[in-house]
Amino acid sequence: MTTLPAGLTAEEIARRVGGTLAGDPAVVIAGVAPLDRATPDDLSFLGAPRYAALAAATRAGVLLLPPALADAAPQVPARILVADPQAALLSILPLLFTAPPREPGVHPSAVVEPGAAVPADAAIGPGAVIGAGARLGARATIHAHAVVGRGVTLGDDCEIGPHVVLHPGSALGHRVRVRAGSAIGNEGFKYVWSDGAHRKLPHVGRCVLEDDVEVGANCCIDRGTVADTVIGAGTKLDNLVHVAHNVRIGRACLLIAQVGIAGSVEIGDGVILAGQAGVADNVRIGAGARIAAQSGVVGHVPAGETWAGFPARPHREQMRAYAALHKLAALLKPLERLLAAGARAAAPAAERDGA
Repeated sequence: MTTLPAGLTAEEIARRVGGTLAGDPAVVIAGVAPLDRATPDDLSFLGAPRYAALAAATRAGVLLLPPALADAAPQVPARILVADPQAALLSILPLLFTAPPREPGVHPSAVVEPGAAVPADAAIGPGAVIGAGARLGARATIHAHAVVGRGVTLGDDCEIGPHVVLHPGSALGHRVRVRAGSAIGNEGFKYVWSDGAHRKLPHVGRCVLEDDVEVGANCCIDRGTVADTVIGAGTKLDNLVHVAHNVRIGRACLLIAQVGIAGSVEIGDGVILAGQAGVADNVRIGAGARIAAQSGVVGHVPAGETWAGFPARPHREQMRAYAALHKLAALLKPLERLLAAGARAAAPAAERDGA
């Protein structure tokens, strides 16, 4: 990302975010920074009361903050009151930072096999490989050393990061982003025991990423065995996520770092899986469910519920179990003394007297 040479005034920021300006409208900022690192040339934001102490000490020139916290940072020269400061930041960042311009064309070191359809406005980086029969949509960007396998299809405005591999049988919708090192459409981990050995089950299904899917770095999404693996429109995968064969993930889901999903899982729309959560095979997770970090899901999760722990169960139930477990430690010593006293009382009199 590169910074634009001209900054923005507080007045312009307030207008663009639809906020109420308190302070100097002429303050100019040229960057964005967190509360504790902001300088007078920076815009920052206060999104929650727990960061009020940082806001009270920030040196930011302009601060986005909710009306409920309007008095949290009186020292900031320009304060902009807006209902959702973090959402407001989304409309300001593109004005301050811009990505390097795309340079359409095929790098001399790239390989485009016969029969591949590459539009004139595509940008193909050094060492990239476009397989025979692959079809790239308009304005495709394929970064260095990425491989678009034979017969793979991409919609318009897709961006494929460095060293990504799109295996044959992959189909990407419009505006799909795949970050560096990810592998899409590889065969899954499915074996059948036969004749004294584990025999690999051929995978003939596809791997489908619908419109506006984003895949982080070093993710693995396997193609289906006979059915397709499908990632629904608008779903976002963080880095280091694994999605096994035949999995079907709904629309607008979030899969956070190191989530692992076993084969043939069905996940409804709007589900959030927090970091390092794991889902066993053939499980169904209903729409809008939330799975806490490091949870192990081994059974079906109803729509709209929040589950946690291993094995995962409803969050409140899990919290009660955790609380009971922590109380148990404090009870152990009194319990041990009680048992010891009972043992002494039950012993024969001669043994108690040391005879």
